[in-house]
Amino acid sequence: MQVLTRDHSLVNRLVELGQITSEEASNHPQRNVLYRALGQAEPVEPDIFMVQPSDATHLLLCSDGLWGVVPEEEIYELVHTFPNPRQACQSMVEAANANGGPDNITAILIRLPD
Repeated sequence: MQVLTRDHSLVNRLVELGQITSEEASNHPQRNVLYRALGQAEPVEPDIFMVQPSDATHLLLCSDGLWGVVPEEEIYELVHTFPNPRQACQSMVEAANANGGPDNITAILIRLPD
């Protein structure tokens, strides 16, 4: 799996700068502080980039309600266990809820052509 986007939060920026570890970020008291989000300021400056999928078979668009709650290994397994993307998304949302579901959970899975 390859993460294509980044979280615009204070703790993620601290991780990027090497000031704290990913493990410290997951328990940081300010882990929900955003420095860039929709509705904070106008105009919105989206991150726009192009990626050439190498050997990718799927593209998962998800919120931090899934990504930060379900381990990457489990997400990978769920994506590849269910033949139907809708079933895989439902299973990922159920896994996030089973792990506490502390935030909104959104998942869109796109199966890329061979």
